[in-house]
Amino acid sequence: MVKINMGQPEIDDIVNHSQHYLRNVAVDNVIFGYHDKELKVLLQQPFAVDKWTVTGGYIKRTESIEEAANRVALSRTGLKNLFLQQFRAFGNPQRVVDNGFTAKLVSEMAGMEIPEDLWIFDYFVTVGFYTLTEFSKVELKKGIYEADIQWWPVSELPPMMFDHQLIIAEALNALRLHIAHYPIGYELLEEKFTLPEIHSLYEAILGKTLDDRNFSKRLLATGIIIKLSETKKIGAHRSPFLYKFDKAKYEEGLKTGVELAF
Repeated sequence: MVKINMGQPEIDDIVNHSQHYLRNVAVDNVIFGYHDKELKVLLQQPFAVDKWTVTGGYIKRTESIEEAANRVALSRTGLKNLFLQQFRAFGNPQRVVDNGFTAKLVSEMAGMEIPEDLWIFDYFVTVGFYTLTEFSKVELKKGIYEADIQWWPVSELPPMMFDHQLIIAEALNALRLHIAHYPIGYELLEEKFTLPEIHSLYEAILGKTLDDRNFSKRLLATGIIIKLSETKKIGAHRSPFLYKFDKAKYEEGLKTGVELAF
């Protein structure tokens, strides 16, 4: 990841105050949301480029990599304390060269002359995180060097810069592994939901059909969701019961894991 957007300071601060940032390492944050029975990822499009990137940024010398990833998530969604999971690192000396990330391109994006030996063109390793958020709560925030920011279905990605298509694929693999053993569906649903709604969420993430009765039986057996006395009216003769996560068992499940493999 080498780019100058995503909530970072003005470009002259990056050019003239490079001592404020770690060199050769950055964070990329794959932000997932769930909407209309689809798993979506938040992407941004830099100016002067017809490709997209995941959200990410440089790491300040005064913060940890987790703090940097949280700052990126806050700057794009307006939300604090989101679920954050580191999943792997990415590094390849060709990732900048192969994608045309040059001083000329950045000069066009920033509207000022950028030296060719600027530190952001060096070989960077990026630490990959994924973040989960409830779609309806997000207020999209476009950076000053971005032409656009929007949600995309993970199954219909636009052309991506650098190795960001790989980063999304690896984030999705990690999410699928984790959701099979930890109750992280909590982060993607509204506070109250029906069994069909959480069933659809798991199918969207795992990318496969799950037996309805077997899924519900296994999920309820964990005790991580609670049946409420409330119902949701979704038709003339359909009012399924609502459920919510048991927060204490959810927190315990994040630490110890639960039997959720389907």
